[in-house]
Amino acid sequence: MTEQVHPNVTRVVEAARAKGLDISPRRFPDGTKTAADAAAAIGVDIGQIVKSLIFAVDGEVVLAYVSGANQLDEKKLALAAGGLKCSRVDADVVRETTGFPIGGVPPFGHSTQLRIFIDPDLLQYDEVWAAAGTWNDVFPIAPDDLVRASGAVETELKRG
Repeated sequence: MTEQVHPNVTRVVEAARAKGLDISPRRFPDGTKTAADAAAAIGVDIGQIVKSLIFAVDGEVVLAYVSGANQLDEKKLALAAGGLKCSRVDADVVRETTGFPIGGVPPFGHSTQLRIFIDPDLLQYDEVWAAAGTWNDVFPIAPDDLVRASGAVETELKRG
């Protein structure tokens, strides 16, 4: 008996294919909701986990990719986006703008076009792992492919 693939995962796979990528999501039933959970489940360094963080900069919703080992510096994100004030958004805004839940936001396949920023710490790895649309599904991707397929702008985002 094969396990049912979540519709969100199918959407992410199709969005990747449209960008010339063939991804292979893996399901971790115990969840990959936090970077630490994901790293432990997959068996990789926490730095290889892509945290997809949704914030509003002067009211514009943007997406930041930060290494699982780091915390986002909101001032750096505001500066990168050309704004002054960076603030968290609630779960409803995340779902409305991306079509996915917090903890499952993938790099592509969003319901609206977002400006995306990536911290260079993620680029030091041969492979990173990103959410595939749910808390339990993730996929490996080369950082260069992540940048190309998502249109992310490289910029320093980590706190400290």
